[in-house]
This record gives sequence, C-alpha cells and structure tokens, in this order.
Amino acid sequence: MFDFDMLGLAPALNDALKRAGFTEPTPIQNQAIPLAMAGHDVMGLAQTGTGKTLAFGLPLIDHLMAQPGKPAPKTAKALILAPTRELTNQIAESLRALTEGTRIRVATVVGGQSINRQITTLGRGTDILVATPGRLIDLMDRGAVDLGAVRHLVLDEADQMLDLGFIHALRKIAPRLGTPRQTMLFSATMSKQMEELSRAYLTDPRKVQVSPPGKAADKISQSVHFVDKPQKPARLREILSRDLDALTLVFARTKHGAEKLMKGLVADGHNAASIHGNKSQGQRDRAIKAFRDGTVTTLVATDVAARGIDIPGVAYVVNYDLPEVPDNYVHRIGRTARAGREGEAIALCTPEEADLLHQIEKLMKVEIPVASGTKPALTGAPGRGAGQPRRRGAKPGAQSRGEKPAGPKRRRPRRRRAA
Repeated sequence: MFDFDMLGLAPALNDALKRAGFTEPTPIQNQAIPLAMAGHDVMGLAQTGTGKTLAFGLPLIDHLMAQPGKPAPKTAKALILAPTRELTNQIAESLRALTEGTRIRVATVVGGQSINRQITTLGRGTDILVATPGRLIDLMDRGAVDLGAVRHLVLDEADQMLDLGFIHALRKIAPRLGTPRQTMLFSATMSKQMEELSRAYLTDPRKVQVSPPGKAADKISQSVHFVDKPQKPARLREILSRDLDALTLVFARTKHGAEKLMKGLVADGHNAASIHGNKSQGQRDRAIKAFRDGTVTTLVATDVAARGIDIPGVAYVVNYDLPEVPDNYVHRIGRTARAGREGEAIALCTPEEADLLHQIEKLMKVEIPVASGTKPALTGAPGRGAGQPRRRGAKPGAQSRGEKPAGPKRRRPRRRRAA
C-alpha cells in the first residue's frame, strides 16, 4: 500500500489527511492500520518519530465515526494513556486536526492544569479521552469520570510508562474499563516487562515491528565531541553559533542543570528557554509554543520532554549530558529528522561519561563518529564490566570506592523475658 486512500478509511478522514499534507503512510502506519481496522489487538514497535500517533489514531477515529450516538455525561468511548503531559497534549492536537468538522470530540486530562475545568469538560462526555495515568486516577477517585463505556484502549510509549512506575496506575484503571474492548500498545523498545504487559492486557495481539529496538532514524546524522567537563559550555556555544536561526533542542541531565544552562545561554545573548519538572505546565506549554513558532531557537530540556516534543522543524539535538538510560538517547535524538526531514544529533562526552556512551553504542550497534577529541578509555567499576548493572542492593558508586554493597540488615536476636 502506498497511500492512505487504499487503507479503507472513512472519506472524511482521507479528506482530513490531505488537508494536513499526509499522502503516504509510514511503514508502521501501513502495517498497523489494517490490523486495527479489522478489530485486532495490536502491539506496535517502532522508533520515535515514525508516525505511531496516526497508526493508532486513524483506525480509532474510523471506528468511532461508525458508531451512532453521543457519549453520555462523564463517559468516554476510547482512552489513550501517555506517560507525560507534553506527549498527551501532542496526541490530542494531532487527533483534533483529523476530527475537525466531525462530531468526534477529543478531551485531555493532565496534571498541572485546573482539575475543576477538567471535571466540567468530562461532565459533557467525550469520544476520545487522552490522559496521563496519575491525573486520571484523581478524577476517577472524585467520581468525575466513568470508564465503563470505554471499548478502545491505547497505551502509547508504554515502555516509558513502565520506567516511570505507571504500571500500578494501570492496574487501577484497567478493571474500570468496559469489555470487550480493543487494546493497542505502542512502544519504542521491547523488554521482558513489556512482554508481560502485553500478555496481561492484550488478547491475541498482532505484532508489528518496523525497526529494531535502539535504532535511530536513518536521516539523523550523529557525531560526538570528547571534552573535559569544564569545556562543555564553550563547546555548546560554538555549536549553537554555527546556525543561530536553527531550532536546537539541548538535553541536560538534571532540572537544576537545565535551568542553569539556559540562564547562561540567555546571558550570552542566545534566544533560549527551558522545560523541566520544576516548571509549571503553563510555563512548559509556553516554552514549547515559542520554540515551535521560532521565537525561541534553543530549548533546554530534561528527559521529561524526550518523547513529548513533535516539532518537525527541529534541526539539531545536542546531548549536553549523556542520558544514564541508553534507550533515552534514541528517544532524545528522535526529536529531529521528523516527518521525513533530515537532522543532526551531537553529543558532548566527558571521560566520566565514556561508559554511558559505550552502552548507547552497544544498544544501537553502531559507533558514533568522532567530531573532535580523543575517545577515552572505559572506566567500568572494579569487579564488573563497564556499564553493567549494579548488584542488587548495592549503593551507587559503592564498588568504585571499595565499599561492600549494601545487603539486608541483620536482626539482633531478641532476649527472652524471664517467666
């Protein structure tokens, strides 16, 4: 199949796709949409930036358009769960563009926004509810939403939901959903936990995988600069100065580090903003909007934004700090080269981060080209290979200091009381 017209979607959806400039489905869309249209549960594995939102969104909207009647107050017909506020808003925005002019309503509930306003919205009922698990449970506990009418469940970026501990929230939400239902699970990576999740919530799923886990988009040009830690700020400014008008996303490891870096860039005359966990939802939304509009050209972010920014114009992704989880590197650089465009991913690596880089290259099965500097030797802790997981119960850094890993505390024997 080479165009959306051949997928059997409703004419109104095909018209919406043409208005939005979509003419040819991506590989994940080409494979997943027919299966979902046929009513199968779907497990989709694809790298970030490959069009997963339309892969589940189009068949979902098509099914809902074929169903008569409006949603009852406080109910939803379909539920999409996503791990972050940014991703939730991004999904809803994409779906609203496709449902414009139809009777299908899309609502969002996320933390950091007025819960009373969300209660009012849910009171009218909605066809598609896009939510973060935590806020949804808050609304369930208040009796503001009844999920018994949900017949379609989508778990987007399910691997990140597991990483963030949302499995406990999912266990509370799932029993409240209607049955029978269609469930679609989409993820960038596959782990043993993901297999267990699919067995628990999907029925005879059809598996679709369009690229190996850990593989970056083909149109991303990658490079790494080896620098000492004090050299990082100057090297970043050098990179930014090459193309001051280009949209550049810079990733820092911590909230404090991201804010400090952003303020330093602004002081040097760069048009920069930041988003991280210490920012309110309003501040984060305004920063992303300014970045999307081009009024801000450098956005400094923590991993809270790694899967929640879908801005086709991002030309560069700079890993100022390498992530401690190798998968996150793939998600970060996937913010560029979106929608068929080309992009560049640049990493700054200190000797202390050599092990992190090794794990990233091992995951991706590639050696990232060196742009400058000399690749340092690995600094794996004694007693285990570089980058290997710590023994259970060990304190971070304990092995490298020659300390014994923390083990279970011994209980002192109780003294017997005299009779």
